Amino acid sequence: MNTVKGQNSTATKGALRGVVVSNKMKDTVVVKIVRFVKDPRYGKYRKVAARVLAHDAGNTKTVGDAVLIRSCRPLSKRKHFRIV
Repeated sequence: MNTVKGQNSTATKGALRGVVVSNKMKDTVVVKIVRFVKDPRYGKYRKVAARVLAHDAGNTKTVGDAVLIRSCRPLSKRKHFRIV
């Protein structure tokens, strides 16, 4: 198991990094994930953002917290991620 900083460990492999933008629901937070995508025509990189719902047992996260999320089985209609 790799525990050196900068390398993927089993806990962070396949995880996505994002920022909590809302925590008004019970046991659920909204996480904004920003990634850079290369434009096929011009070759420039642009930001693409996605907002996903993630399970946060006990409402421990607040707005502005950086979190790691990982996909899991569907917990509800729109919630398919869990905070690592």
